[in-house]
Amino acid sequence: MKESTKPVELGNAPISTLLKKYALPAIIAMTASSLYNITDSVFIGHGVGPLAISGLAITFPLMNLAAAFGSLVGAGGATLLSIRLGQKDYGTANLILGNVLLLNIIIGILFSIATLFFLDPILYFFGASEDTLPYAHDYMFVILLGNVFTHLYMGLNTLLRSAGNPEKSMYATIGTVIINIILNPFFIFVLGWGIKGSAIATIISQVIVLAWQFKFFSNKDYFIHIQKGIFRLKKNIVTNILSIGSAPFFLNAASCLIVIVINQGLIKYGGDLAVGAYGIVNRIAFLFVMIVMGLTQGMQPIAGYNFGAKQYTRVTEVLKKTILWATVIMTLGFAIIQLFPHTVASIFTTDDELVDITSFGLRIVFLLYPIVGFQMVTSNFFQSIGMPAKAIFLSLSRQLLFLLPCLLLLPKKYGVDGIWYSMPVADSIACILAFVLLFNQFRKFKSEKPELIVED
Repeated sequence: MKESTKPVELGNAPISTLLKKYALPAIIAMTASSLYNITDSVFIGHGVGPLAISGLAITFPLMNLAAAFGSLVGAGGATLLSIRLGQKDYGTANLILGNVLLLNIIIGILFSIATLFFLDPILYFFGASEDTLPYAHDYMFVILLGNVFTHLYMGLNTLLRSAGNPEKSMYATIGTVIINIILNPFFIFVLGWGIKGSAIATIISQVIVLAWQFKFFSNKDYFIHIQKGIFRLKKNIVTNILSIGSAPFFLNAASCLIVIVINQGLIKYGGDLAVGAYGIVNRIAFLFVMIVMGLTQGMQPIAGYNFGAKQYTRVTEVLKKTILWATVIMTLGFAIIQLFPHTVASIFTTDDELVDITSFGLRIVFLLYPIVGFQMVTSNFFQSIGMPAKAIFLSLSRQLLFLLPCLLLLPKKYGVDGIWYSMPVADSIACILAFVLLFNQFRKFKSEKPELIVED
């Protein structure tokens, strides 16, 4: 194995240089992916109608739940891979690749089978009405049929990034976006397939890029590649993957629960258009959230490698720089939304009532965005250095400890406005908690060497 093929730069190159190299491709990829979701909604809004946007919003909880199982394997495998590479354990790194592939196949298929049998009752529970169910069903049925491909595509993309190939990970994501943007309007407007056409475009794009990913990981000259002997589930590897990946899993699972409560509340106090407005707000909010996630994905291999190599000063440095840039990004999002809410909402629909509801929701949801990036980075940081307990606690705190009670209590007094205001209230409390935990962790970095929890 050539030394040049190993990601040793993670342990000795300047942090600013590394963060640019690893985060910029991830940011571009995540932004492109988020922009696809936005254009997807735009095509559906203008090509199918406002109720179709509401139907799409109804699928968000199930999409979050599918993403939760995907991140359980993908994020856990990526972090474990970074740590093993920092320890120069290339044999285990190859086994991680095989175990990630197997777990994604098993979980992806089981999830699809379980949900397809009960799809309509699930969608009704998530807040679908008689008017929005047909749209939600058509979209989600196709997505679930291709769910295993989605899991494999996302899993291999996280491994690409952690193995020192952030550019290739970016190319993979951009590839799905380009194919999607080409196929989406063709299926919706030309072939008249409606919202189902959008879902078909999504799966086709992921299958095409997945084929390219398999080709890359089949290269025998690469230090981790598909080979005989790696496709055996190893108890210690599976345990560590699921342990580390439990943080993003519970975060996505909690998001599933929260969106269900939000949709049910919006249906009760505001009707179908309120649900559609939240769908638009969610897409816009995720544009900035995904950019910060790109930053944290760039931070992850740097923090994980240096933590594995016990270079704690570098771990602290990459965290501080990531927090700074996350704050800048979220503050920019806050400024744009507060100044131009109607303009942003009008991109998705020409329905005046939907635009008004969306504009109000955007301003409220983005109210405390300048501090939200800090909480996101802090949670991902603990996951990146193999401390899943703290990452899980931070991930769940905003969703379950703070947001859920607000969603249950505030609408009783303030109606639909209470649902929107619940989000910034939860953001403020969650950020305070993140600061306390991170402050204590910094004290430990200065006073003692933290122990690596991932063991053989």
